[in-house]
Amino acid sequence: MDLSGKQLLLGLTGGIACYKSAELTRLLTQAGATVQITMTEAATKFITPVTMQALSGRPVYISQFDARIDNNMPHIDLSRCKDAIVIAPASADFIAKLATGLCDDLLSMLSVARDCPLLVVPAMNCQMWQNPATQRNVAQLRADDIIVLGPDTGLQACGEIGNGRMLEPKAVYEAIIALFQPKKLVGQRILITAGATFEPIDPVRGITNRSSGKMGFALARAAAQAGARVHLIAGLVGLATPWSVTRENVQTAQQMYDAVMAAIAGIDIFIGVAAVTDWRVAQVSDHKLKKAAGQPPPPLHFVENPDILASVAALPTPPYCVGFAAESGELGINGEAKRRRKNVPLLIGNLGPKTFGKDGNEVILFDEAGSTPLPRADKQSLARTLVDEIAQRVLGNFLYKLG
Repeated sequence: MDLSGKQLLLGLTGGIACYKSAELTRLLTQAGATVQITMTEAATKFITPVTMQALSGRPVYISQFDARIDNNMPHIDLSRCKDAIVIAPASADFIAKLATGLCDDLLSMLSVARDCPLLVVPAMNCQMWQNPATQRNVAQLRADDIIVLGPDTGLQACGEIGNGRMLEPKAVYEAIIALFQPKKLVGQRILITAGATFEPIDPVRGITNRSSGKMGFALARAAAQAGARVHLIAGLVGLATPWSVTRENVQTAQQMYDAVMAAIAGIDIFIGVAAVTDWRVAQVSDHKLKKAAGQPPPPLHFVENPDILASVAALPTPPYCVGFAAESGELGINGEAKRRRKNVPLLIGNLGPKTFGKDGNEVILFDEAGSTPLPRADKQSLARTLVDEIAQRVLGNFLYKLG
């Protein structure tokens, strides 16, 4: 589990967004974290301590004078041995307290007395968020190395639309996971393609493949968690965009090629995970092709699609290129042959029919040194291993150039 063994303190301040903290608690505990809830008095007006205790499985603390702590110092003891403190939702009032170091309740006291990272998730009316005082306070939090997540934009409980909404629980959860991942790709700009492309035959039919995009999206998530700036170009994929990843949707191989070439300038690492259709129909019908009794099926003539990976690798100053190969057999032979043909330093091969749409994968790494099989794992764990492998190679190239 992503947060197995992590000790977290989740603080709630007064705001209607407290209902989101219930779902956040569920996500964190299901991921293996121990979650200690602390609430301000104002927060108890929006959601009850009973609810938060039931979800966290632990007693909820509100007062700095709570005698359940042996030494009667909850503002000290509750923050000790924690891996992180998360304030969600964080009201404008509480943000002002943090910015000035004001300590007049349990949550503000333990936030100041902490010895672990502090993450703040703002939630307030859009006018409150835009107020110069709030903006000054948020700038002060960032200057004090406090992580500010959000806010989001959209419809608010007051009926107004604008900045100030608390991020959705899943986004906060992803940001917390990212906090604990090694930052091996900080400063790296990564472009990733993922999913299947679709080549239309007529307005309702087309040619595609069985790629789900799970491996590519897992790599985008892992790279972002490792500190990289990730641009993801996705084909036909029914998956949510990973936290902090910029996503661009395309349909055909030509559209994916055009999107890659438009974005490739300044990219440090290109990872071509997408299952790109090799051919497209030469003449796409502008109306649905009908079958007629006694008539043969219409002939389809194909032309080859552009080779995205090979085109990127052939640029005058290409990024570090990583290719993927989904083979149906003889992976050892076909994988290395494809790496040489595409002229890329690293190719990751698997037996596609056995992994398409599934949550697990088993791959072989092909590079100039030979081939290295990796043990079977779930795709997210495998993605983190691959990010480590890529980071080692990119760092090695960087040090070689310096030398």
